[in-house]
Amino acid sequence: MSRPPNILWIVATQWRAQACGYAGDPNARTPWLDGLASEAVNYRQAVTPHPLGPQARAALLTGRLCPENGVRDYWDPLPPYDREAGGAHPPGRTIAHALGDRGYLTGFFGKWHLAERDRAAPLVGETHARMIVPPERRGGFEFWEGFESGFLLNDPWLHGTRLAEPRRFKGYQADVLCVRAAQWLNDAAARTVITGRPAFCVVSLEAPHPPYHAPAPHVRAMRAADVALRPNVPLGGEAETKAREELSGYYAHLEATDRALGRLLTEINLGETLVVFTSVHGDMHGAHGLFRKAWPHEESVRVPFLVRPPGRTAQPESISGRPSDEPVSLVDLPHMTVAWAEGREWHCRRDSAAISMPAAASIPHQCDRAWRGFRTAQHKLVLNADGSPWLYFNLGEDPFEMTNLAADPARAREIRELAALV
Repeated sequence: MSRPPNILWIVATQWRAQACGYAGDPNARTPWLDGLASEAVNYRQAVTPHPLGPQARAALLTGRLCPENGVRDYWDPLPPYDREAGGAHPPGRTIAHALGDRGYLTGFFGKWHLAERDRAAPLVGETHARMIVPPERRGGFEFWEGFESGFLLNDPWLHGTRLAEPRRFKGYQADVLCVRAAQWLNDAAARTVITGRPAFCVVSLEAPHPPYHAPAPHVRAMRAADVALRPNVPLGGEAETKAREELSGYYAHLEATDRALGRLLTEINLGETLVVFTSVHGDMHGAHGLFRKAWPHEESVRVPFLVRPPGRTAQPESISGRPSDEPVSLVDLPHMTVAWAEGREWHCRRDSAAISMPAAASIPHQCDRAWRGFRTAQHKLVLNADGSPWLYFNLGEDPFEMTNLAADPARAREIRELAALV
């Protein structure tokens, strides 16, 4: 019987699904991701269940929606896992616990964003970057090396299993993390010969999160005037100006991060490693005149989601380089990963994906309300916290969400019937 594959998750922050060369974005210079997509299942309808960092990360790690996983608000930490607690879904149990129980060596590198943070401290800067995440709050990973948050895209602070105190590393954050993760994966592969334990590794990157003006080394940023905007960005005003200015930096960080991913992928054994690339959420970047995330619009909730099986050649046509329109969500990824570890196939058995913000974002410039809804390739319905319709789009006919049908009397019965399912 063949050994289970090594499994690598590469998780970016704020990288929206539309912002990839393989997705047709003329601004995106992502040759390494384009190459990965050519050998991967490309889940073109993939969404984040909660388009804000901590909630998305909690769902991604636990395979459970918020607040069922213990995280509701932006400031809620992921609960610690108590093996003695019992129950079908004990709080704090993550994919690291699940794969550890199946014999995997588990490792985590990078941004955590699920610890208890100082609400009075600045979101950007060294306070959150240097705070210690205690071992019992590291999600069950056997090896952990990262930082809470801080949004320092250059010269990151790291602490963890082999770094008792935070230490600053010179260089672009994605480069530093990818190099260290590659070393760990290669060391794990060498130990596998002796122990027989495959490796599971998460590389969690802050890029391309703001500040977008942060330097992206060895990348020439686009001129703001040359940025091609999506058709739903209003032109001729402040929204256009702001979108162009931040997108010029955003695409520079995409290119720099793509290059770092390329180095990671060239330094590990892809013949024995299943690779996933995704992001915790997107960014509005001026679409509908809005910015940042927590919004239910496509630019915020849709994420890239590539799954490349081990090996480069002789893959079944049904696996390699295949687009899929299954309504996959980040909350599915832990369950998919357990299936891969056990040698089972995984298929999405739903016809829609749940999307929600269980609490209004309590940080500036994000969506100001709680909401819940669902999305398919054809339709999206979003309800306010009181159950009233907020947004309803026919995505098949209106992919840029230009016409909100929520108040259309001709759609009232249809919306009422669908709302009962949310």
